[in-house]
Amino acid sequence: MFYIGREASKLWKRFCAEVTTEINLLAENWKYLLAGLVCQYIHGLAAHGVHYLHKPGPTLQDLGFFLLPELGRDKAYLSETLFTIIFVSFFLWTFHPFILKNKKIYTVLIWCRVLSFLAASQALRIVTFYSTQLPGPNYHCREGSELATLPPPKSVIEVLLINFPHGVLYGCGDLIFSSHMIFTLVFVLTYQKYGTQRCIKQLGWLLAVIQSLLIIASRKHYTVDVVVAWYTVNLVVFFVEKKLPEIPDRNSAATALLLPMSVKDKDGWTKEENHKLMNGNSVDPAEWRQRTQSNGKISEKGSAYHADSAMNGA
Repeated sequence: MFYIGREASKLWKRFCAEVTTEINLLAENWKYLLAGLVCQYIHGLAAHGVHYLHKPGPTLQDLGFFLLPELGRDKAYLSETLFTIIFVSFFLWTFHPFILKNKKIYTVLIWCRVLSFLAASQALRIVTFYSTQLPGPNYHCREGSELATLPPPKSVIEVLLINFPHGVLYGCGDLIFSSHMIFTLVFVLTYQKYGTQRCIKQLGWLLAVIQSLLIIASRKHYTVDVVVAWYTVNLVVFFVEKKLPEIPDRNSAATALLLPMSVKDKDGWTKEENHKLMNGNSVDPAEWRQRTQSNGKISEKGSAYHADSAMNGA
């Protein structure tokens, strides 16, 4: 009981220290997070708006439809289930520094990057599906379905509210390119750079491929919607990332700051030193050894690097 109580106390102190750090980062970056969330709403509004323009028609000839058997209405939930698993898993991973010792990322800064990738990709998506409206292959978008077309809106409020969540689940016309693949690929690419478990990185790419096949098999998108998403999102992340500042390196000094310390140790830190540590900088290069890192990427577990070599650029 004594051991459990002591570990619980350490966990609580670690959690409180991490909350303090993230609140400070949130105070500096809340505008970027808010802008990213606003872009999400604009994307939803645009997807809902194109539904008013959708004209149901015969399903277009598609190679993926020819190769993959149709799942049917009763199994169409499989793609949504997998997407939910990917989304929730990534969301929980971004908050793992609050409870785990191996702190490698800052939650606020990670979400700033993720939202910027999503906003850029979705802006391109809005341009493409408004340029040409294709007949939706989904069951509720086909000829004869009452949901395939929307009556003219009675008020502006009806459009602005997006008929959530019904309007999101049963939308038509927003095809090229797949929004589900935008989220999936952005999450996988982000973990590829900042994650530490190699097996999870490989699993992430496998799930992205399975997600692509399920989307086509459930007839939610044409094959072109998925193919375009694969190369567009990768290119967007590649170019946008070059414009964003790199996330500060959480070296051993910064990690030590967030771990529970004695009152004597806390009193020894000055305000200026605390500020430096929160930004990922060492107070004394001779005393603290920089955490291993290569080109801004978190080194994977199981890979051996030497900190001295990394610091010398080797």
